[in-house]
Amino acid sequence: MNEKEKKQYEQLVLKPIPPLIVSLAVPTTISMMVSMIYNLVDAYFVGKLGTSAAAAIGILVSVSAVFQAIGFMCGHGSGGRISMELGHGHKAHADAYASTGFFASLSLGIILAALGLLLITPLMYMLGSTDTILPYARTYGFYILLSAPALSASCTLNNIMRYEGKASLAMIGLVSGGVINMIGDPILMFGFHMGIAGAGLSTALSQWISFGILLYMFLAHKTITELSLKNFHPFSLDMAKIMGNGAPSLVRQTLNSVAAMALNIAANPYGDAAIAAMAIVGRIALFFGSIMTGIGQGLQPVSAYNYGAHKFKRVHQGVIFTFLLGEAVLGCFAVLGFIFDKQLIMLFRDDPKVVEIGTLALRLQCIALLFQSLTIIGNMTFQAIGQSLKATFLASLRTGVYYLPAIIILPHFFGLLGIQMSQTVADICAALTNLPFLLVFLKGLPDANEHVAIDDEYA
Repeated sequence: MNEKEKKQYEQLVLKPIPPLIVSLAVPTTISMMVSMIYNLVDAYFVGKLGTSAAAAIGILVSVSAVFQAIGFMCGHGSGGRISMELGHGHKAHADAYASTGFFASLSLGIILAALGLLLITPLMYMLGSTDTILPYARTYGFYILLSAPALSASCTLNNIMRYEGKASLAMIGLVSGGVINMIGDPILMFGFHMGIAGAGLSTALSQWISFGILLYMFLAHKTITELSLKNFHPFSLDMAKIMGNGAPSLVRQTLNSVAAMALNIAANPYGDAAIAAMAIVGRIALFFGSIMTGIGQGLQPVSAYNYGAHKFKRVHQGVIFTFLLGEAVLGCFAVLGFIFDKQLIMLFRDDPKVVEIGTLALRLQCIALLFQSLTIIGNMTFQAIGQSLKATFLASLRTGVYYLPAIIILPHFFGLLGIQMSQTVADICAALTNLPFLLVFLKGLPDANEHVAIDDEYA
């Protein structure tokens, strides 16, 4: 056991659960929030160009979600295996998972981005674009697709570092990209008069710079695992395990993309104002939800490493503490969203119709926030400990099993209100379904920690 591995053991096994979860959750939450700021900053500045331009940003959400799905699949899939292998004391196996996950996400990102650029016009129509939105969507989408491989690979590197317990290093890369995007948007859009092309270029540059910083962390040996092409085995059992362990993330993110597409199609009959309003609300809700995702990701390395090291009591404590922490934080944001609903919508677009539609939708989304803690923790816990089938099923609930039928059925009965309330209905149903799975898992955990080989190595 080398010095880095000893520090990891001391952090993940010996440190008390509450400060450990908080220390990992804070940088991951900041990272998630900054990732959402990429989208919010673009929505804020592009909203000044008009309603159709604002709607175009919403159209491209599903494209970004696809590439994030690839990155999260490879990142969570390899990260969970890495953490458990390190918990077993097998660093060489961890290196193989890290290399395979990273190069797989980069390769898939390049292939899909090339296809998207070749078919960009039909792709925009398929995602719900109208004729008035199309010119903006094509321009913005071109730059999003150019930076898509960097987005996929960055998601993978970020998650590998998180599972090692290096959440602060991961945060540096993502925060740097977010800051660059915030500075670049107004300069390129208005200073250089590039309009929506400036927003797209700013996002693309920030994504590639963020990727470069994250990759440097590995090349400079600041991480425990190492990346090497010789350890890249795309057609091996390692890749199969990565895909199996990462399937919940792939399902979750892919369904997010399909759900965004379904939302745009459902809102299409109500005009550009409805598409723009729901796009704005979706971005605000994603920003709030990213906080819980960050908190949940703080739990994952704790669950994976301690489950691998047979410290089952710590897994139980981690799940309970994270749930309570998530409910407290999301409750505060839900209240803020209710109080400042109109002001939040007007930050991005002051069109009276957009504000009217968006205000009610945002209030309903705030109700949904209160149920996300249970859903995210249930999914992430099973994924972290390698129970992929349960994790994949639970990951499909929120946007697949419940949201997609809701967004198709409810508008037929309630019109625009059906679109606005669909996510809330889906979140409540998903939380109620997660509850028994989580309770059975916690009840089945051994009451005490066990002594294993890695404890002797540390001693």
